[in-house]
Amino acid sequence: MSRKAVIFAAGELGCDINAEEIRSRGDIVIAADRGLEHLTALGIVPDIIVGDFDSYTGELPECGAEIHRSVPEKDDTDTMLAVRIAIERGCGEIDLYGALGGRTDHTIANIQTLRFAREQGCRMQICGGEMLMIQGPEEGTVSYPRRSGYFSVFALTDTAGIEYMRGVKYPLEGYTMTAGFPIGVSNEITAETAELRLSSGLVLIVMTDR
Repeated sequence: MSRKAVIFAAGELGCDINAEEIRSRGDIVIAADRGLEHLTALGIVPDIIVGDFDSYTGELPECGAEIHRSVPEKDDTDTMLAVRIAIERGCGEIDLYGALGGRTDHTIANIQTLRFAREQGCRMQICGGEMLMIQGPEEGTVSYPRRSGYFSVFALTDTAGIEYMRGVKYPLEGYTMTAGFPIGVSNEITAETAELRLSSGLVLIVMTDR
């Protein structure tokens, strides 16, 4: 069984979480630069701290954590560095918190990091008040539980073949979704679960609580 990592980045958490929940969800907890502030507030000592520390202004804790210090002039974001380390350590699943809100460029970079992780064979999702994940045809039919907010589906490739999307207010059957038209925004799950099956391409799933 592959290991699971929980990574904290510097964006907004968007939800209430506690130390016990986080530790129960991951074998490794990683702080990406100012994501360390979130973990400190939660009373969690990370296993690994990574970053150039241009946004984290405090002293690094002497807690026995493994520290990977980079330089600001680099190709990878601090979050990407954390994801790379998690994958190198044998993690096949990653929950990423603090990936949204704040700077728009970093939000987009974190969404692209979702795809990077997938291409490395790692199942990753962005967690918080919003849940983001990627689905492709190889997953078959995927069920998504009903939440109080919206269920949006966006094409990540030029086209994405929607074999069917059921259990939602606006279902689709045999539809080709394109990256140039956001037809899948602001849908709602009306059944206990939404069921989505793709015939081609990749889609980004965004589930909100409001």
